[in-house]
Amino acid sequence: MIGRSLCAAAAVLFAAGSPVGASDQWLPVREISLEMRPGSPLDFSSFLPNGTIDADRRLVAGANGGLAFAQSPEKPERMLCASLAWSPASGGFPDHQTADRYARQLAMHGYNLARLHFVDASLMFGRDKDFDFDPETLDRIHYLLAALKKNGIYWIIDGLSSPRGAYGGFDDRWDVGGDLKLALYFDDRAFDHWKRMQETILARVNPYTGVAPIRDDALALVVLANENGIEFDGVVHDQPGKAPYDPLLAKPFNAWLAKRYGSTDALAKVWPDLRSDETINAGSVELPIDRYNDSPRLRDLQAFFTETEEATTARMSDVLRGLGYRGLISNYNNWPTVQASLSRRGLETVTMNTYHDWVSGYAPGSKTTQVSSIADGMNYIRMIAAARWLGRPFVISEYDHLFWNRYRYEAGLAMPAYAALQGWDALCRHGHGPIVLTYDEPFAHKRAMLPYAIALDPVARAGETLAALLYRRGDVATSDVTVPFAVRGEEDLSDDMQAREPEHLTDLAMIGRIGLEDAKALGDAAAVLQPRQQNSEALVESLRKSDVLPDDNATNIDAGIYQSSTGEILLNRFAGQLRVATTATEAAAFSSLREPIDLGTLRIERADGNGLIALSALDAEASLAKSRRFLLIFATDAQNTGMTFRDTEEKVIEDFGRLPVRIREGYADLSLARNAANWSVSPVGLDGTVHPPIARGKGDVAFRLSNNVASGPTTYFLLELK
Repeated sequence: MIGRSLCAAAAVLFAAGSPVGASDQWLPVREISLEMRPGSPLDFSSFLPNGTIDADRRLVAGANGGLAFAQSPEKPERMLCASLAWSPASGGFPDHQTADRYARQLAMHGYNLARLHFVDASLMFGRDKDFDFDPETLDRIHYLLAALKKNGIYWIIDGLSSPRGAYGGFDDRWDVGGDLKLALYFDDRAFDHWKRMQETILARVNPYTGVAPIRDDALALVVLANENGIEFDGVVHDQPGKAPYDPLLAKPFNAWLAKRYGSTDALAKVWPDLRSDETINAGSVELPIDRYNDSPRLRDLQAFFTETEEATTARMSDVLRGLGYRGLISNYNNWPTVQASLSRRGLETVTMNTYHDWVSGYAPGSKTTQVSSIADGMNYIRMIAAARWLGRPFVISEYDHLFWNRYRYEAGLAMPAYAALQGWDALCRHGHGPIVLTYDEPFAHKRAMLPYAIALDPVARAGETLAALLYRRGDVATSDVTVPFAVRGEEDLSDDMQAREPEHLTDLAMIGRIGLEDAKALGDAAAVLQPRQQNSEALVESLRKSDVLPDDNATNIDAGIYQSSTGEILLNRFAGQLRVATTATEAAAFSSLREPIDLGTLRIERADGNGLIALSALDAEASLAKSRRFLLIFATDAQNTGMTFRDTEEKVIEDFGRLPVRIREGYADLSLARNAANWSVSPVGLDGTVHPPIARGKGDVAFRLSNNVASGPTTYFLLELK
């Protein structure tokens, strides 16, 4: 259960400006090397070991619908995923020696899965001929895969990341130029190009493993094409003055209408806006001229997209199976609309991407909102929770609360805690890479912290450290409460192309598991039905009356308070707080403290600004009540040296600045419901080095925790009781 008392909700949402009382001092990071030594307090490999990858430990869809090893399908496995989205600007794929070091460091940090993203772009960078893969890059990719496997780290690989595919002669492979993602639906030549990519990238024997990746037990999942829904592709390519839908869609859409309606007269009865010069016989029915102007025309276009996407997924999957692939397959890993959810209905594994405070790029003038994710009730988490299909693996292939949002410390607590509560199977925070070995790499995207580049950010890294404990170690339990969202099929589509599950119902994800389920398979338990006319308050009350939710559950939706069915997570939107209290970890993310936060073992008496504080047991039994060694995490904010903005609220970037990274100075007064003959608190450097104690005592454990220490600012501390 959460703490000894619950904080009442504040009357209004906290402001998005600088937190009251936060220090305006920024402390430069001193570490250069970030390569951990074995045995560091940040080395989790002793209690999160990665086993040997072989046929018995191949990842499969288990008996309960989650990821499991082939030899134990009844036991679900949680996979903490390292995003490896390298490009030349971030250094590209490492050489052999560095790959060995990097893979070992990933395992020490707690990762047991890696996602290789934009492999196609890296292989074709600077190449003028189709499929003329750079031989050194191909060799480095093969070696890295072998190094990851050696360290017990499985792989996710995109069948297609770049819309340029393996076509030669392009220098915008990481941008939105190119139409391969759309063309492969309707052009056999484009589909054959995608097929050849799988044959030449995935089905080519890796000389360092002796087997092609597609037949390797380490390849857990293939995303057929990253973010390739037809509607989303159109949004990505939107330009002023350009029609919203590509002319390539017109002919197949007309053919689909002819098959569905048979005659223009039949179509006219459904489409009141059908013009006299639009006929099915002539194939002259036009595509919608506005994707945001709801109409029956848009509704039929959604149905056409769904049928087309389902058929294309089946066709692409057949290619992989024909090449000998036995692993899991997914597609359409973003865009949480009703239409996209229907296209995912037949997938054996569902993957989703999600972001809070999305940033458009790195150019001066790029913007962020500086809004807290707690303030909007974790909407970026809720909207993908409602896109999940129950009864099959669910993988977060990308997520982030983006730099330079000052509340991004929230992600390190919120996402792993709720992912664990939901029972999701894999969690991948997106970036060029989740770690770096050193701060002084000479590459363009390694000279300063940037959006989509978490490895250089001490705040994001602290969150990933906490995720290894909350999520992969299993400190947060999965809810035994499930509220399915009923799906009938095409009849659930509306005239709104952008329609998704309503936010006033997705807040149920803060209490228990939610996800989509076939309406015909629903039992008598509480469920969200079609049409979506229920409200979450009534559903929570029905859960209480049926004894599914404990009577003392503190959820009060009007007050913005949501407590998980497990009692371990408490979200207080209006107070700007998220609390987690388990037997192994207690933590809180907060915008400010109006009164102390009592989590049970850990009590946060006061703090000088917003931030994240977490206490985790490090001993084998992982118990806050019994352990003697604890990892303390204290994350505030971080910026680059010389970072400048165009506005006082720091929403619009002018210059990202340069290294060294600077951590915002902060302190918190803490106490523990523990005592010891002797206790000490020691800073732990960002490289895992334990420095001399900054606080000591006897008996009751109480101290001021400051990140301004002699060894340099840090987000980690080791608490020892003796």
